[in-house]
Amino acid sequence: MTDNVQRYSRPARWFHAFVYLAVLVLLGTGWWFVTGGYRRDSPLAAVTGLPDTAIHEYAGFVMIAVIVTGLVLGARGVATFVRESVTYRRSDGRWLARWPRAAFTGRFPAHSGHFDPGQRLANVVMVVTLLALMLSGLGLLYLPADALGGAVLPTHRWATFLVTPVILGHIVVASGVLPGYRGVWRSMHLGGRLPADVAHRIWPEATARRTTPPPPGA
Repeated sequence: MTDNVQRYSRPARWFHAFVYLAVLVLLGTGWWFVTGGYRRDSPLAAVTGLPDTAIHEYAGFVMIAVIVTGLVLGARGVATFVRESVTYRRSDGRWLARWPRAAFTGRFPAHSGHFDPGQRLANVVMVVTLLALMLSGLGLLYLPADALGGAVLPTHRWATFLVTPVILGHIVVASGVLPGYRGVWRSMHLGGRLPADVAHRIWPEATARRTTPPPPGA
């Protein structure tokens, strides 16, 4: 067994980085609007010299541009991501029920696939809500205020409320703060390599596929 395992390629890591930076700016300014009611400038506006509305719009355009570029240039990777994320297995419910304890003990139930059941669920929620945010955000910019029966702004707000706890949970898990996930942050940073024992413990089947040598003549 190798000491380290490559989990994500460089293009995947750069795509992830650009998306989450744009999303963090969007959430930061969006929640500033919700809590401050546009009454004062955010610290980010003070640093950049731009109004918060402009920062929010620019971040939205950056996210849309990055996602569209990723869809065009990484079609194969996107197809794999979608296929792995929407796959359902009968054992997923048991895995999810045992996840809270495993997040602290590190003793995760066995599962198959590139993503564990929790990741697959989070992926679906994030994709759907981010898509709703992008479309409703464009609607707020370019459609009349009463478009779709006035549902554009509520859609934008509720998508923000729904995606925020999922994004925060993703950050907590991916940061390796929880004992069961120590070391996983390396899978998206520092070359995308992480300790083999961590990879085998959390993603057993996917890691085995990457580390098992091909048969002779393959």
